Amino acid sequence: MEHYGFKGLVCVTGASGYLASWLVKRLLLSGYSVRGTVRDPGNYKKVEHLWKLEGAKERLQLVKADLMEEGSFDDAVMGCEGVFHTASPVLGPKSDPKAEILDPAINGTLNVLRSCKKNPSLRRVVLTSSSAAVRARDDFDPKIPLDESSWSSIELCTRLKVWYALSKTLAERAAWEYANENKMDLVTVLPSFVVGPSLPHDLCSTASDVLALLKGDTEKFSWHGRMGYVHIDDVARCHVLVYEDTSAWGRYLCSSKVLDNSELASLLAERYPSLPIPRRFESFLGDRPYYEFNTSKLRKLGWEPKGIEEMFDNCIASLKEQGYFL
Repeated sequence: MEHYGFKGLVCVTGASGYLASWLVKRLLLSGYSVRGTVRDPGNYKKVEHLWKLEGAKERLQLVKADLMEEGSFDDAVMGCEGVFHTASPVLGPKSDPKAEILDPAINGTLNVLRSCKKNPSLRRVVLTSSSAAVRARDDFDPKIPLDESSWSSIELCTRLKVWYALSKTLAERAAWEYANENKMDLVTVLPSFVVGPSLPHDLCSTASDVLALLKGDTEKFSWHGRMGYVHIDDVARCHVLVYEDTSAWGRYLCSSKVLDNSELASLLAERYPSLPIPRRFESFLGDRPYYEFNTSKLRKLGWEPKGIEEMFDNCIASLKEQGYFL
């Protein structure tokens, strides 16, 4: 008989990823047993950071699963009371956005939910979506902050070839449709741009973009324009919170502060004068519409985010520790 943590067994998909690793860390610290899915549990270099987490040796299992393989998650989710689906493609498409980004996001989400449906122990599914599924639209009033009732425009995302936002929007819509049809308890978390320490040594695209900016290369951030930012640990805590709080329902925007590129650049250049961060840089997309996020729904559950300074302080300290600064 397997011994589970006092809070029971939960599953985290794509467990070795940037955000998922933090979620695994938070769940273990909270007393859960965690079954994480990865593409190759035997690839020690990709998963060693997970085995170093407190409680991992006693309460972590890693199992193999593939987003694009139907039924691949059946064994992983069986017996779990909660499933956190975080795995999703992020990298920009090289040639075929449908095959590289859209299909894995939508079909991968549905594959996980179909496996969840077969599990009689299931209490709730928490899906990681993105604020990109809220803010890519051109018909809102900039004076009214965007909230969970807003959805990105599929037509606009397609026309502008904003494949990441399109994949997140379509995957979340598909998840809601499936959950409603199958009376499944689903909650979705919509983080803005995630900043903070990376547990995996190999940086994901998000962490790589931040590192490049701190070294003076603004190219990736020049695609941002106006953007919300949030500390990675706040996003992990938000996932645990909406899973545990029985009153949680629907979508939850998870963001600390929204800034224009020029505001971010001047704040960072001033705070870290020894780094070659430019004092201002332009957006490739021209002026993006002004918007703010209304995160009162999440704050009502007791969630309070860290500020922009703390998320970048923690991120820089972690990058230095991992040897990314000379």
